[in-house]
Amino acid sequence: MSIRSIMVVAGTRPEAIKLAPAFWWLEKLGVDYVFVWSGQHYDYELSRVFFEQLKLPEPAVDLDVRSGTHAEQSAKIMMGLEKALDKYKPTVVVAQGDTNTVVAAALTAAKKLVPFAHVEAGLRSWDRTMPEEINRIVADAVAHLCFAPTALAAVNLMHEGVPISRIHITGNTIVDVIHSYRDIASEEGEKMLKELGLQPHSYVLVTIHRQENTDNPERLQSLVKAFAKISRRVPVVFPAHPRTVNRLRGLDLLESLKDVRMLKPLGYFQFLGLLRYAAIVLTDSGGVQEEACLLKIPTLTLRYNTERPETVMAGINRLVGTEEERIVTATFDALERREEIIKHAKNCEEFLGRGDAGQKIAKTLADANVEVPTADTRTDPYITYAILNAPTPNCGNCEIVAMYDETGLAVEDVTKAKKYLIRGPLTELLKWLR
Repeated sequence: MSIRSIMVVAGTRPEAIKLAPAFWWLEKLGVDYVFVWSGQHYDYELSRVFFEQLKLPEPAVDLDVRSGTHAEQSAKIMMGLEKALDKYKPTVVVAQGDTNTVVAAALTAAKKLVPFAHVEAGLRSWDRTMPEEINRIVADAVAHLCFAPTALAAVNLMHEGVPISRIHITGNTIVDVIHSYRDIASEEGEKMLKELGLQPHSYVLVTIHRQENTDNPERLQSLVKAFAKISRRVPVVFPAHPRTVNRLRGLDLLESLKDVRMLKPLGYFQFLGLLRYAAIVLTDSGGVQEEACLLKIPTLTLRYNTERPETVMAGINRLVGTEEERIVTATFDALERREEIIKHAKNCEEFLGRGDAGQKIAKTLADANVEVPTADTRTDPYITYAILNAPTPNCGNCEIVAMYDETGLAVEDVTKAKKYLIRGPLTELLKWLR
């Protein structure tokens, strides 16, 4: 069936930003859609201001779920979204990223037998202590359209059993946003520097918000000590998430940051402008890793893993963890070697896309024929896997799950494939193995 009406679900700042290009192109293509806002981020500065800045539509539905435990938040979204699905009857539900909003949208759509499309599918940190990782895995497992931003993301999906027919490599929508608003961000950055009395590339920009850092007192104290030490030698600018400020206050750590320039949450263009003119950035944000990569700002990621390994491969990002001395040493090393790092860094658009992700996503949604599949395995219920030297003809239940080159390395490009992992009925696969 052709998609006549889609439901786009979002509820956080990164989702609003990264879905903007898809909205732009849905409008250009005249695709009918309804926008549902979960309200997972309910502070205006953290969410609604982005509607105005990025020209997003006002949501038709605001679930207003606000804060809560992971279970409470997800449950509230699912209950509200179920009613919205009954009212609007979309032919597909779309969500982006790895939040509770995304996993709730994925599960609700699956239970209501509505096809689900996941934007930014296939990212993996390989750390299942992260709630975001669980959300990614679940969302991809039930998705009927997986919009993978990179080749590696597509390979990850293949090896979790997602057939290649469901995978669409689109590039990352953040490239579209940076292309569209680079000049405006630069202007906002210049205004911010003037207000703060700073010169371009004279300061360290800091962001922290992830649960594994803010909810771990030992880690948070270590980060604060590192920021305090750095601030004695170079200005440190820290736009702080309200939840992070509350954690700092609860541990009596705000006084330790007296020399750090802590700012209230910023509009997206203001933040992007500050990032544009930073000497380096210290962050635990996946989105900031991507933005800094595209702007060629040396990055130290305050984590032990990343679902954006392409930024490390590009040579602009380095994982440093949360130990105080390691952060301080890495910061001053990056400041000293800043020009060298930038000079040798690869073009991140080679990894993240060329700026047409929103167009690809919207066109795929407009043209796709999707439905929740059923299975009739009466003739052969034994579904298994086989590696073949050529893709099999259509045998009903046979699907290409993964592809490899002549060396055995996984590839996402069918033109490079020499071997294929096929899933299908045993009797059919045996025909091709003999």
